[in-house]
Amino acid sequence: MTVVALFPSPAEVEASTPATRDRAIDIIRIVSLVGVVVGHTIMATSTLRDGVFIWNNLLTASPVFQALTWVFQVMPLFFFAGVAACIDSWTPTTSWGNWMMRRCTRLYRPVFYYLAFWWVTLAPLSAVLPQHVYEPVAGISIQLLWFLGAYVLVLATVPLLAGITTTGRLVAAVVGTYAFIAVVDAIRINVHALSALGYLNMVVWLIPGMLGVAYRRRLLAGRAALTLGVVMLVVNVALLLGPYELSLVGIETQQLKNMTPPSLLLAGHAIMMCAFAIAAAPAIARWALGTRVWWLAAIGNSGAMTLYLWHIPPLLAMHLVFDYLGHPRFDPSSPGFVVLSVVQLMIMGALVAVVFVTLRPLENKPLPLWDGGFVSRQGGRSAAVGVLLCVAGAATLASVGWGLKDQGLYCVAVMVIALFAARLLASDRQRVCAASLPARMM
Repeated sequence: MTVVALFPSPAEVEASTPATRDRAIDIIRIVSLVGVVVGHTIMATSTLRDGVFIWNNLLTASPVFQALTWVFQVMPLFFFAGVAACIDSWTPTTSWGNWMMRRCTRLYRPVFYYLAFWWVTLAPLSAVLPQHVYEPVAGISIQLLWFLGAYVLVLATVPLLAGITTTGRLVAAVVGTYAFIAVVDAIRINVHALSALGYLNMVVWLIPGMLGVAYRRRLLAGRAALTLGVVMLVVNVALLLGPYELSLVGIETQQLKNMTPPSLLLAGHAIMMCAFAIAAAPAIARWALGTRVWWLAAIGNSGAMTLYLWHIPPLLAMHLVFDYLGHPRFDPSSPGFVVLSVVQLMIMGALVAVVFVTLRPLENKPLPLWDGGFVSRQGGRSAAVGVLLCVAGAATLASVGWGLKDQGLYCVAVMVIALFAARLLASDRQRVCAASLPARMM
């Protein structure tokens, strides 16, 4: 089967792309996504020790790797690009529940397949694998869903973010949120009994959304964005002189994690990354005019959730196979570590390509009993649909603390029930229009 048969040709993609399409947003999203996949592959380490599967990463091995997270911690760009891509579709007269349903329909469609895969896979694995191998696998299985849960909650605030129409409002929103996070950090760091307040800092993920609105509405010019990025880089470096840790990805050795819950350093990093993205957007857009570049970006974005979710199963499987064969990739100082890393990176490239080609159609094909939800007007039912989708997002976010075991199973159950309750309420008739490529991950 040829590539032409699997995907539309570059000429077809180019012809179907509206002249108003913001190609820079799509490039930022897919390049960041590929960076996540490559980063996870390079950083992940594992070994079997006394019948226990130890899943770790290279961040614990060297400050150099921890410093690299200042480049490869690109999750703020997903929120930035997502809000920038969808903000124009919101108006004050829009049905909030319907607007949320449209986006959650596409976002959660591949998640149902992903959960079904793990349900089928974990059942035999629980009988075959030792308990202390099975439990880490089940725990890791849905860790990446944290992004989806947080993103849904950010989307729910788009009606508020849409109020950012001037530079003054942008500054007030970003500075106000940053100051709020600073106060929360000051309390949780100095009053141990109130450390749980740190989870209020989930508002960190609103900041990229604010800057996504600013980008779309041209509230932050390129030179000002570049200046902001440099200033925030200096501020972030200065924060390292305080209690903040170097790594922007959570590791067990950290006393104060920057990701769970989010910290003031992560908030500054989000501002910095988004500001640099805004400054670079014109150059990125020019690069995206290349037919081949745009074809790769369009195809990649049409299966973005597939790439994001499905690179974890082959990564876990590959590590388990190498560990059981006696070739663990765990200690960077061991002989052959670099060669093993290159081999695993090549294997992952092949596996991810196969998974993407095979499963991408599921992301773009309507799912019976899920697709088709519609709420025609504002009102109580629209609000109920939106609230149920927020409950699903919160349950999705909470589930990653356990994975598909223990309380995580209850969280996933709440997520699924809330999603289908929202779908049952969103039952107005509508004319379903076929989605055209290139698709967005909104």
